[in-house]
Amino acid sequence: MTEALLDDLEIAVLLPCYNEAQTIGDVVTGFRAALPSARVYVYDNNSTDSTALRAALAGATVVRERRQGKGNVVRRMFSDIEADIYIMADGDGTYAAVDAPELIRTLITEGADMVVGTRRNVRADAGRQGHAFGNRIFNTLFRSLFGNDFSDIFSGYRVFSRRFAKSFPAVSGGFEIETEMSVHASRLRMPIAELELDYGRRPEGSHSKLSTFRDGAKILWMFAMLMKETRPFVFFGAISGLFMAASLAFMAPVLAAYFSTGLVERMPTWVFSLALMMISFLVFSAGLILDSLARARAEQLRIHYMRLPALPARHRRHAPQSGEAARSRAA
Repeated sequence: MTEALLDDLEIAVLLPCYNEAQTIGDVVTGFRAALPSARVYVYDNNSTDSTALRAALAGATVVRERRQGKGNVVRRMFSDIEADIYIMADGDGTYAAVDAPELIRTLITEGADMVVGTRRNVRADAGRQGHAFGNRIFNTLFRSLFGNDFSDIFSGYRVFSRRFAKSFPAVSGGFEIETEMSVHASRLRMPIAELELDYGRRPEGSHSKLSTFRDGAKILWMFAMLMKETRPFVFFGAISGLFMAASLAFMAPVLAAYFSTGLVERMPTWVFSLALMMISFLVFSAGLILDSLARARAEQLRIHYMRLPALPARHRRHAPQSGEAARSRAA
């Protein structure tokens, strides 16, 4: 793909920021050098330092989003900005702007709706050890619940087609937004790709805004809620199974006594076990009904998604005709 083709696309670089005055100027300058024709937007999320000023001096368009949280910022960015291709990165300088053209080329040549820049060196040198351990745990949990489409669901370096940006509901309010993006793509069977990239160290004096335990709990809760919305039969089936197991545990000794003596010696326990069994059946029935509704909703989301063009007509000839998801990893 030629540089002229990149220049012909409407590309928007989206940088959500909170107190990144130390790094944001270099990040904006890097993206302007890597993608001269792109528009760079910095969404300042109530920073108390000079983030907005330094971003503006570096040549970015600065917008303030008063609702705190990365998810709220991403929702606003996707709503406000019109472009053919969207690049999202962090303002902390841990992602290299020089990788952006390759991510865009991968998006176009693979015919993908999202390309994730997976982090090659997510270790203690790029963040706290608890973060690296949490990444491994949550990535494993994601693959077990939603499929093997992604190997790094928390990467903040992503490229999106217009079709993805305008069909993404963005319900999350905080750092769990990347998880929601990954589930959205997996749910609609979108073509996605991954490109393994180096992940840098924060400069001295710059601190991560991610709380290991608080945000980890929010992400875990988001997993549960997305599971309820996208796979309700499995979600409510598991709850139903727990109620059924508790019912049988209370019922077993009462039945054993009945078969040996012919008497129901603990009537309250027997009634309680039957109540638990009824709850189990009700929850299971709810799961069946909600599963049908979830399938219908997924079909509607898919229809809406298909109505949106991934790329302008003049560029579609560069994308493959197959709609199958591609996974591209650099060694």
